Amino acid sequence: MGAAMALCSLASCASCLCGSAPCLLCGCCPSSNNSTITRLIFSFFLLLGTLVSIIMILPGMEAELQKIPGFCQGGSSIPVPGIEMSIGGIEVPVSGIEVSVPGMENSVNCDVIVGYKSVYRMCFSMACFFFLFSVIMIRVQSSKDPRAPVQNGFWFWKFLILVGITVGAFFIPDGTFHNVWFYFGVVGSFMFIIIQLILLIDFAHSWNEIWLRNAEEDNGKSWYAGLLAFTILHYALSFTAVVLFYVYYTRPWGCTEHKVFISLNLIFSIGISIVSILPKVQDKSPQSGLLQSSLITLYTMYVTWSAMTNNPNRDCNPSLLGLVSNVSSTEATPTSDPGHVQWWDAQGIVGLVIFLFCTLYASIRSSSNTQVNKLMQTEEGAGGSGTEAAVGEDGLRRAIDNEEEAVTYSYSFFHFHLCLASLYIMMTLTNWYRPDTKTHMMQSSMPAVWVKICSSWLGLTLYLWTLIAPLLFSDRDFS
Repeated sequence: MGAAMALCSLASCASCLCGSAPCLLCGCCPSSNNSTITRLIFSFFLLLGTLVSIIMILPGMEAELQKIPGFCQGGSSIPVPGIEMSIGGIEVPVSGIEVSVPGMENSVNCDVIVGYKSVYRMCFSMACFFFLFSVIMIRVQSSKDPRAPVQNGFWFWKFLILVGITVGAFFIPDGTFHNVWFYFGVVGSFMFIIIQLILLIDFAHSWNEIWLRNAEEDNGKSWYAGLLAFTILHYALSFTAVVLFYVYYTRPWGCTEHKVFISLNLIFSIGISIVSILPKVQDKSPQSGLLQSSLITLYTMYVTWSAMTNNPNRDCNPSLLGLVSNVSSTEATPTSDPGHVQWWDAQGIVGLVIFLFCTLYASIRSSSNTQVNKLMQTEEGAGGSGTEAAVGEDGLRRAIDNEEEAVTYSYSFFHFHLCLASLYIMMTLTNWYRPDTKTHMMQSSMPAVWVKICSSWLGLTLYLWTLIAPLLFSDRDFS
């Protein structure tokens, strides 16, 4: 969609910046519905903020961010774990103590924390922006509501509002802001992980339904073979992950929490897989199967891995590296490596990819799964683009307003979902570390571990509910 819009006439698109979503289509764009276009544009705002956050946290940006007035203040002492320092040609171990080096005032502190402070403020502005629209759009019933044009138009002014909130966020004094907003991020990320799992459940159901329908229509075994291959692949990756977890994240003499986490999630995943193929479950929910269970199992293993990488116990977390790997003074030897920051690790990158997929899928999804639609507050089969867009006199396509009778998704919940996504991306890019403006370090903590593990358990419970609900409430339609 973005590539198609880029090929359109800039003059034609510019004339619609203050108009509604249907105006943003052009002759080279595929036909679509008003609701889909609006969700894509708001998701683009979120992805744009995410890109800015990634740029801010990249190595080499510290010098530019330090130029913001009052943004990089504090003492010159910093606790540096597990490193050595070369002063006057003598290697000095400085593990676990505070080091104050003349001529380095603020430089080390800012290199460690300024990128994280920037991400916190950027994501704070996005969360406030989407929360504001979530409140404004409560109980909008159709596009005839006076607030609907605000949802589907005025994009230029919305962009200005987002920029204004962002600029203001960078002038928030440190104080307790980081600690307080960290806990907002933890709670919001917990909720967003659940939403991600719901979206993955919906995606797996849609995937399974489409391929089974194609197999029945074409009488081709290739579709069945594809479903079987992906199911085996998901389970193989999950089993491999479990083995690696036991090898690298547990120890014979300790790491009891990790052993419990891995074992429980393995047992729970096997349990939901068995439940999904029980004859009674298949009778009530023929669309359920091992493909969905395998995908949920794989996602559960990812969340388990992500949780263990936040354990501050180094013995149980080999991937947890010190943020400052080597610090050199102005008198350091020429062979000393300059200090650098560990910005993110593999699980953070995987989390970012899953986040991008779920954000895009939430914008274009058209689900026929009743239970998931109720959880996501969308209408059955909503958001599709089967109708042909109208073409105006200027040759531009106009998206169909498919919400004149009723909205196809909850405006308020959609913005709340993007608000939670902003908090999740903040925690992902900062590795769920908590900024400490007194010591000017980023600290991992056990609360982040428990939040992720509990979210995996709650997510598995939700998936189990989608399997057994038709059995418990046989008088309801769960098709």
